Amino acid sequence: MKHLHKYLLLCIPAFMLMWGCRKVEKLPFYEEGKSVTLSANKTEVAPTPADAEVDVITFSWTNPQYATDTSNYKFVLEIDSAGRNFSHKFTKEVMTKQSASLTGNELNNMLLNYGFSIGQPYDLEARVISSYANNNEAYTSNVVSFKVTPYADPSVLTVDPTTTLTLAIENAAQHAVDFTWTKSFNGYSGVVSYFIEYDSTTKNFANPHQIVIPAGETHLSRNQGEINQAGLDAGIVGGSLGTLEFRVKAVTEQGGIAYSNTQTVTMHTYVPSYHFYLVGSINGWDINNPLELISDKKDDRWGKIFYSYVYMNAGDEFKFAKTPGDWGSAYGNVSPSGAGYTTGFNQGGNFQVTASGVYRVTIDVAQNMAYVQNKQVGIVGGMQGWDAGNPATGGLLQSNKFMILHSSNADEFKFHDGGGWDNSGPDKARWWGKGAADGLLDKDGNGDNLKAPAGATRSRFIWDGTDPQQLKYEMFAASTMRVVGDGMVGVNDWDPANSPEMTYAGNGVWTITLNLKAGKEIKFLSGSAWGDFDYEDDGDAGSSGAITKRKIKWTGGGNFSTPAAAGTYTITLDEYHQTVTIQ
Repeated sequence: MKHLHKYLLLCIPAFMLMWGCRKVEKLPFYEEGKSVTLSANKTEVAPTPADAEVDVITFSWTNPQYATDTSNYKFVLEIDSAGRNFSHKFTKEVMTKQSASLTGNELNNMLLNYGFSIGQPYDLEARVISSYANNNEAYTSNVVSFKVTPYADPSVLTVDPTTTLTLAIENAAQHAVDFTWTKSFNGYSGVVSYFIEYDSTTKNFANPHQIVIPAGETHLSRNQGEINQAGLDAGIVGGSLGTLEFRVKAVTEQGGIAYSNTQTVTMHTYVPSYHFYLVGSINGWDINNPLELISDKKDDRWGKIFYSYVYMNAGDEFKFAKTPGDWGSAYGNVSPSGAGYTTGFNQGGNFQVTASGVYRVTIDVAQNMAYVQNKQVGIVGGMQGWDAGNPATGGLLQSNKFMILHSSNADEFKFHDGGGWDNSGPDKARWWGKGAADGLLDKDGNGDNLKAPAGATRSRFIWDGTDPQQLKYEMFAASTMRVVGDGMVGVNDWDPANSPEMTYAGNGVWTITLNLKAGKEIKFLSGSAWGDFDYEDDGDAGSSGAITKRKIKWTGGGNFSTPAAAGTYTITLDEYHQTVTIQ
């Protein structure tokens, strides 16, 4: 019996092999399928915002006749602009169905992401890739051409309040108006930037003013000072009634633009103060002759923020004033407030500094804030590595006028008072580039870089804010300083090229020891030829004799007299303090 079982086990595989080799007459045949034929129900589409969620075009294709259930059919609709051979294609995957529709939003966002202009028709191409669900047996259809015109999807702007605004300088910091808007280009995958544009109602946005909105914001609030300035910027005369038009400009990453509806704001403007003053220890508390502060001309600060650079001794006190001769127009120190001080019209005590030094004092009239900071103007540029936190400084010649001597050779630079590149507030850093003409500085630091004199190993940079309405600058080569005249033993009279050179000791100081003749004349020339920068006698009481420190100037004056007694003298010229000593 055991042998029989073994025999049967050996026979079963042989039997199975014989059965598998039998000829089957009718096995099933599976077709490989074929490419589909694509068609579209429209050749031109111009959707509107109302079509955002509506199917605006439908693509259909024939059966690929794969040998499987249609639930295993896969189709990929591809769309691209004409002529790009589907290198930047938009795709939409479809299972089972032999058609696909696109909404107005899908088509519009596709074109916006391509960077196409709104309102202009563009040629597009479509095709379908058919395959099994596992991507096998993929076939490409014919190409269908059609036109699409992208539409604008603008914001809807509202304004509150809608009543006429009566504005006043004493209420400059008070809230005035709110702008709120809906988002533009809904469904768009890129970043949309928003801007508020405004202009007077008579100008039809021909050259609108623009406010940049922070990313993600759909709200803008303006105080009375800000909306008043907007009115003045757009041409409404201070102290009169006028109306501004506002709209939202939305811009896609690719440059598509949509404008919202227009809203109007009617306002009665006021005339801001474009002059402000400093009175205190620095001018003997003479309210009739105060120091005029520099008017900040940056667009969002003009008429609201004023500042000056002054030297003050420890214990010096001061106030701000709006009108010379009128103590009732003064602004005093109400209380410390964060980084600055709360100040107020005709209220508060004196401001006071505890240490001697150069200060930048600032008043923000719109916010009733004041700032007293140790700052002075220097230079930042190629000569010192553009380190805005550490400008090269020099000397304060007088209030609002600085001179900096620094090694350079045609380096680009900007004037800068230190602290980095953040000038977002009146207490932040300030810097200046080239203005509208040579010798003028710009209002907000956005001008081109200035350029130091070529060929000079050292240059003299002068920042001049003595005209509070227009900042200026001067530059001169400062490689050398010569003593020229008829008062030196063994030196040709008035011969610049052969006159002795002084030694630069740093910090604006030059020195030389010479054998001087009695009762003659000399001057100082920063070069080897007439016409170069020179220093002359300021004409003060110390203009003759030895040892006495004399004032100098480069704006024209007489020569310096040599001492009454001939002999060897050491001459010290101090450019930062604008003095010369012959000792």
